[in-house]
Amino acid sequence: MMITLSKTAARRFMLLCQGLLGERRFVGKEGVLDYVRQCGCIQFDPVDVCGRNAELTLQSRVGRFTKKMLYDLLYKDRLLFDYLDKELAILPVESWPYFLRYREHCKAHAAQFPDMAGLRKTALDYIKAHGPVESSSLPIEGKTRWFSAIHWSGNWHGETNAARAVLEQLYTAGELAIHHKSGTRKSYDLAERCIPSEYLNAPDPLPGAEEHLEWRVMKRIGAVGLLWDRNSPAFLGISGFARFGAEERKRAVSALLSKELLTEARVEGISGPFYLRTEDLPLAELAASPAEFKPRCEFIAPLDPFLWDRKLIESIFGFSYSWEIYVPAEKREFGCYVLPVVYGERFIGRIEAIPDREAGVPTVKNVWLEAGVRKGKRLSAAVRSAAERFARFNGCSGLVMPEASSRD
Repeated sequence: MMITLSKTAARRFMLLCQGLLGERRFVGKEGVLDYVRQCGCIQFDPVDVCGRNAELTLQSRVGRFTKKMLYDLLYKDRLLFDYLDKELAILPVESWPYFLRYREHCKAHAAQFPDMAGLRKTALDYIKAHGPVESSSLPIEGKTRWFSAIHWSGNWHGETNAARAVLEQLYTAGELAIHHKSGTRKSYDLAERCIPSEYLNAPDPLPGAEEHLEWRVMKRIGAVGLLWDRNSPAFLGISGFARFGAEERKRAVSALLSKELLTEARVEGISGPFYLRTEDLPLAELAASPAEFKPRCEFIAPLDPFLWDRKLIESIFGFSYSWEIYVPAEKREFGCYVLPVVYGERFIGRIEAIPDREAGVPTVKNVWLEAGVRKGKRLSAAVRSAAERFARFNGCSGLVMPEASSRD
């Protein structure tokens, strides 16, 4: 089966999938869970200029979202957990068994480092007796040769802090889990104290490697909504334990099509096929209908699943976005931490909002409108209302906000 979508319908479909168009599909703590389950994972990034990436991702979709909701779901309710998927990520706890093969891979990784067996015993014995620890409070001193399974890069012959190395090893191997965070500082505890028993030692639901890759591909397509079979950043992180190149990706897509779990789509004016989850076909039909949707104005996180493939966004929406946080100041076109702005069925621009948490008043430093976007009372009111909501999300009141500038 194949469907054809106009660019307008493709835009509407992706926005509807993301819960960014029309009435809110996700509300409160249940909404947080529903969204994370839909997309499989949301990326964690420690930078906090106006909220961390995971919090920013949720505030744009989930009605009445607060940062405490995410913290509680992670570290009190234990319905979400931190682990590796699309880079460092936050996942629904029921997906824990699906990463068994990755944890086993990380356990095998430790065998390459002779010091690790002794460090492992010391760390586990201490945590069993004393509870959660940070690397700074674990009584292990000195350095060890180590190559982190978290980052898969570094110097094989280099040395790093031994306490941090053993905690990272035990974490990736699933023997420890993150008990809580204080800012960016992670406290680790035994996984059996953090992961519900029904998931902790459950067998891998997908013992076959190809089945597992299909599951990962399916999740990534569901996270974006509409995705092409290309070397896309949306597929990053799948290759953490096994080869995952173009051949493996195509094989997984073909298998999912034959099982009718994916549906092929063509978007008018863009070459090559796209894919969507078959379960999302009703949304595609709605997007292609004459139905009208209540426009919402939302600020989108830099590492939002919606933006995982920026070339795809540029092809479908005509919007080009680059996160300039690591670009030297003199070379930035916009600013250090600038968020794309969606209004209705398009990206209308970008915003740089810096909350002064001590004063409790946020400052919108700039609002840049895309070429062809006309300033008007309705658009200005929508952006300001979104900025006020964004201020409340950041624990601020009041607002200092300039007039939007156009790129025409």
